[in-house]
Amino acid sequence: MKTKHSKRTLLLAAMAAALAFAAPGAFAQLKERTIKFAFQNQTGHPQAQGAQKFADLVAAKSGGKITVKLFPGGTLGGDLQTVSALQGGTVEMTVLNAGILSAQVKEFAAYDFPFLFNSGKEADVVTDGPFGQKLMAKLEDKALHGLGYWDLGFRNLTNSKRPIVKADDIAGLKIRVIQSPIYIDMFSALGANATPLPFPELYPALDQKAVDGQENPNTTILSSKFAEVQKYITQTRHIYNPQALLISRKTWDGMSADEKKIVNEAAAEATTFQRQASRGAADSALDALKKAGMTVSELPPEEMAKLRAKVKPVIDKYTASVGEATVKELMAEIEKARK
Repeated sequence: MKTKHSKRTLLLAAMAAALAFAAPGAFAQLKERTIKFAFQNQTGHPQAQGAQKFADLVAAKSGGKITVKLFPGGTLGGDLQTVSALQGGTVEMTVLNAGILSAQVKEFAAYDFPFLFNSGKEADVVTDGPFGQKLMAKLEDKALHGLGYWDLGFRNLTNSKRPIVKADDIAGLKIRVIQSPIYIDMFSALGANATPLPFPELYPALDQKAVDGQENPNTTILSSKFAEVQKYITQTRHIYNPQALLISRKTWDGMSADEKKIVNEAAAEATTFQRQASRGAADSALDALKKAGMTVSELPPEEMAKLRAKVKPVIDKYTASVGEATVKELMAEIEKARK
């Protein structure tokens, strides 16, 4: 049986062979360039798989002239640090929860509205369409350039204290949330002690009982080995995370038309691949977490209705800050996607 490593080696060899027959001088206009691509999840996670696919595609399309160097697992810092590094041009690329970009463009907070999307494919229609592209265009003035949207999946709640079988069980738990105001407000509305932390600090915080729990998609919970430090997982599916694939505007503006074409094509192909990988992994991650010893619970419909009621004031608050016209436009696009 071929290993994943040997399959990738064969793939790269095939790409190299194909390049040998490329037209002479096809890559002569390209400069040697290295792109540092930093992200939070570990190697093996669908986010990392998408990044590797992008790196392989760029290498093939550039004849090896452009190298994409991956920095997984938050090794270059948390998401906010990485966005600042992109703006300064010291890191070239990242992929992160789109809602975190609300610190740059307030409208991105709309992606983090609780219970917004019913499925990943529904989110694809919205993010790939006029609404998603309009938000990406707003990043240009913030020294960032958007290349597309990837999939992280639906977020679920874990903790080390007790099973969550009704909405009120969340009250009193110290829950780590991402560094975004809407997450803090949402879990505060549920009665939790919402504690924002950069992702690289999360595992040690759980291990040392500095926080009781956290919320992330099942694939992230699995790849980050949170089952080692968390006993209970509840399938709340409270937020779906589109991931924004970004490149530094400084880097982008310094690229030739040929280089931009290569990056755009690779990003589009990697996006299709990554979404499929992420959704496929989500189907098996929960089973793996059960096997790792986690106790799984689902909230009955009446308790889910209570969750929605508790977070409605948060949605109302951020509708006002994001802008009613923007939220109305988003809801209209979601309705179209459901037809």
